[in-house]
Amino acid sequence: MMNPSEETELCFPQLPNSSCRIAKRSSSLSLLIYTLLSSISLLTVTLNLLVIISISHFKQLHTPTSLLLLSLAVSDLFIGFVMLFQIMLINGCWLLGNLMCALYYLMACIVTSTSIGNMVLISMDRYVAICDPLQYSTKITQTRVQVCVWVLWMCSAVVGVLGLDLKHPSRYSICFGECVFVIDYINGRIDLFLSFIGPVTVIIILYMRVFIIAVSQARAMRSHVVTVTHSVSVTAKKSEIKAARTLGVVVVTFLICLCPYFSVTLTGQDTLLNSSSSAFVIWLFSFNSCLNPVIYAFFYPWFRKSVKLIVTLRILQPDSCETNIT
Repeated sequence: MMNPSEETELCFPQLPNSSCRIAKRSSSLSLLIYTLLSSISLLTVTLNLLVIISISHFKQLHTPTSLLLLSLAVSDLFIGFVMLFQIMLINGCWLLGNLMCALYYLMACIVTSTSIGNMVLISMDRYVAICDPLQYSTKITQTRVQVCVWVLWMCSAVVGVLGLDLKHPSRYSICFGECVFVIDYINGRIDLFLSFIGPVTVIIILYMRVFIIAVSQARAMRSHVVTVTHSVSVTAKKSEIKAARTLGVVVVTFLICLCPYFSVTLTGQDTLLNSSSSAFVIWLFSFNSCLNPVIYAFFYPWFRKSVKLIVTLRILQPDSCETNIT
């Protein structure tokens, strides 16, 4: 409840009897918040756009693993746009109407589910690359990865549409200027399992296996000994082990940003999603989409080289897509 002694203002002054009221902030604080969040949103969109252009343009990056990174970058790009709507919720007033409110939550649901699904696919890709490198090229093909990515996006869209009541987007709003959706207890627990517990369990199990094999193979390469597992010689390239470690950092960062987001569903029988209850955890989850390209910049030389070529407009030169950037 709003303290009656607090100075408030109406979201819709022309509707004094039905407009939501919000507590006023100082102009300096509001400017600081909007500047910071807008900068994060712009940076998220820009960095992920660079990843998308890099992987799409340079033929050397047209690999199954890069395709998964491309799908992740696309979902992160949309999350960057979703951040712009979240900035409005930080203020406490939703000024775009009920339809845009429903579309905002729908988009947030789709890109969130897709990001989680991309992490699962990336973990599976690294698992096969490290634990069964001799069969990697036959098991993980470009066509199979493309099918998996399309299925992931389609399933996320279907789950998003079915999970939200888009026919009555304002049924939970008590005043004009509020953007609220309620996840009931049953749907909340189903979403918690399908979008969090299940995928996170798969990711952790796969990466535990990946790192055990990667460490053993790294030791074997240092001592020039070939490790044998189930009577089959299994050796991994240094590049594969480095990729597994890099993507491991991506996954760990993802889990750190993800856990608070889904902990909201454990707070009660019905989970109310609005600016007051979920702004921080939503922004923490969204900030992960900005961190992923930063991690690439630190660990992937090809990303740094491709960004340099993009910024200097050298990708506009003939046959630039054939450039060796690895």
